[in-house]
Amino acid sequence: MMSPQNPDGVTDVAKAIQLALAPVFLLTGVAGLLNVMTGRLSRIIDRGRVLTEETGSARRRDDVEREVQSLETRRRFTSVAITACTTAALLLCVVIVAMFVEVLLGAPLRWVIAALFSAATLVLVVGLAYFLREVHLATKSRIRLLPRDPG
Repeated sequence: MMSPQNPDGVTDVAKAIQLALAPVFLLTGVAGLLNVMTGRLSRIIDRGRVLTEETGSARRRDDVEREVQSLETRRRFTSVAITACTTAALLLCVVIVAMFVEVLLGAPLRWVIAALFSAATLVLVVGLAYFLREVHLATKSRIRLLPRDPG
């Protein structure tokens, strides 16, 4: 018998909301990471455009080609990182939906939820690994001083 003050349906939904908070907070963190990654990708693309528009001596062209190749590698790593983190975010959204479906419909989805959450975590690890690789490549790049104007 349900009490008028606390019907079982309300308790179940409240419990589902409480359980869904952890994936929601993780989703917020992934959104922050995606913001940083897309900012880096924008800077990589902008730098590549600047370099490909420049013309100069043969030696300068060799330096530009090397830097453009490095930027292309960094762009690929960042793109994979963004794709992996976006996939993780999508999987987290499905986890949240599955948690509500489990509570509202009484469907036994614990294993599905666990598998989806594990997959989201693994894909997030892949995204972070690619992002770390891109950061490592960026910090490995040399910063060259331009020659001073003699005048």
